[in-house]
Amino acid sequence: MSPLDAARSADGALFAAPAPAGAANSGDAVGDRTRSFLVSLQLTDSAFPSGRYAFSAGLEAFVQAGRIDPAQPEEALTALLTDYLRYAVGPADGAALACAHRAVTDHGGGDRGRDSGGDGREGPEPAARTGERLLESVARADERLSAVKLPREARHASARSGRALLDTATAVFAVPALAAYARRVRAGCAPGNAAVLLGLLTAALGVPRRQALAGELHSFTAGSVQAAVRLAVLDHRGAQAVLHRLHPVITEVTEENTDKSVQQIAGNAPLIDVLSMRHERAALRLFAS
Repeated sequence: MSPLDAARSADGALFAAPAPAGAANSGDAVGDRTRSFLVSLQLTDSAFPSGRYAFSAGLEAFVQAGRIDPAQPEEALTALLTDYLRYAVGPADGAALACAHRAVTDHGGGDRGRDSGGDGREGPEPAARTGERLLESVARADERLSAVKLPREARHASARSGRALLDTATAVFAVPALAAYARRVRAGCAPGNAAVLLGLLTAALGVPRRQALAGELHSFTAGSVQAAVRLAVLDHRGAQAVLHRLHPVITEVTEENTDKSVQQIAGNAPLIDVLSMRHERAALRLFAS
């Protein structure tokens, strides 16, 4: 059973995911894969109003500190973004996205039998209790991600982008689990990091976990090279060349973080953290992070 089928067939309202208009008669596997691919494209597109264009994830601080060689900008930016992906974004945001995604698919599908005892002696777990367990699992990944984001700017940027994502996604997709978690975020009971919300949303909409994670890493990288263009580090052609060079790294980081647990959400990039902390005190700033 695909995640999309599981979401539709589960008896709890939190698992009910809406089918897009015109999809009622195309429920075959190929149709599901195509729809999930299109959903992934929509959510990671720069036109989706998540507010990411306002953030550089600390890249502006590297430029201000002269740590990107102007004589070899493509090579320098490729090396820097490789470190971002391997030691910061991948094991932190990427792993958190994967955990939130798994919380939805586990509680809405394959693990339901284990939740109810798995030996046939107990009946299905009540939907309300299962839904609460889902939200608690998502919240654990959300809180852990905030805890490992050391710079205040990074935490603020992630939460701000998450709220922008919530505003649009709750209006467009009408996913009950996302709406329920949005109430927690707006009540101040959960941080609402963008990566975690994206994991919840993509799972409910049937996007496979690996595809959702790869899409998020690609979106981060594409946004970073565009930020580099706005900072006059390189031109648009150079930006696309860097993005293409980083595809193998995105693939590698996706594989490394798809199956991580909440306890494994972490980051280990001290220079990136330090420069991000400096950025929030900079006198002149183009980006909010």
